[in-house]
Amino acid sequence: MSASGAAKTKPSQEFLRAEIAAKFILAKTKLRPRIGLVLGSGLGAFADSVAGAARIEYRNIPNFPRSTAIGHAGRMVIGDVSDVPVAIMQGRVHFYEGYSMREVIFPMRVMARMGIRAVVLTNAAGGINTNFKQGCLVVLRDHINLQGTNPLIGPNDERFGPRFPDMTQVYWKPYQAIALQDGKRLGIEIAEGVYAALTGPSYETPAEIRYLRTIGADLIGMSTVPEAIAAAHLGIRVLGISCVTNMAAGILDQPITTEEVMETGEHVKADFVALLRAVIPRLNKDLP
Repeated sequence: MSASGAAKTKPSQEFLRAEIAAKFILAKTKLRPRIGLVLGSGLGAFADSVAGAARIEYRNIPNFPRSTAIGHAGRMVIGDVSDVPVAIMQGRVHFYEGYSMREVIFPMRVMARMGIRAVVLTNAAGGINTNFKQGCLVVLRDHINLQGTNPLIGPNDERFGPRFPDMTQVYWKPYQAIALQDGKRLGIEIAEGVYAALTGPSYETPAEIRYLRTIGADLIGMSTVPEAIAAAHLGIRVLGISCVTNMAAGILDQPITTEEVMETGEHVKADFVALLRAVIPRLNKDLP
């Protein structure tokens, strides 16, 4: 369908719901951010460092899903980071929480209706690549979707994006270069890799990790990929950053715990905040 044809069709309920949520959020602030951030497990402290920001609980935003995951505060923060207005999701919702994929990507569609044109997707991940160390930050160059579904299944509203969006460059290469450059300049342990997403909520078995390594995965997690697909559909540029909070099953002779994930997130907080504060102004300059 052409853009003119899309304009003549009736907006979908999903589009209208996203529009209502976006207007509600923007009414709470004078800022008009074009960069969004989604903060994963144990990484929400970055939003706490934004002074004088508008903070809106997800439960108060019309139609917005509420996070139930450990380490996800569940609020939208609108403020200035290095003199750049940003919209920060302090926590996300996951497929394993019982939400549909449409609900998982709804916040990304709301961000698009707010005017967001670039997004930084962060997560806590298990390290498959044995060159990675616990606490290492990894810039995503690609992903493997093993969640058994796609968030774009179902009727397509061309106002969001095309029926068959290209996935050749989900993660914007210039953004990858910026993050790697700034990470090395700041003396942060940083690498790049491919992220695989499974549904969870159980952690993977050692056999599954051997399989994932064979097919080219460097990291494993339970999020990010639906949002990245939705962002690509919306025409939003993506920078993905994982924090290796634990080594994946079978690599170390020890069980994986949520406490370990949260503790590692706390340990890397300073590096993570420094990296985001460095890259955001450069992402902003790169926007069309």
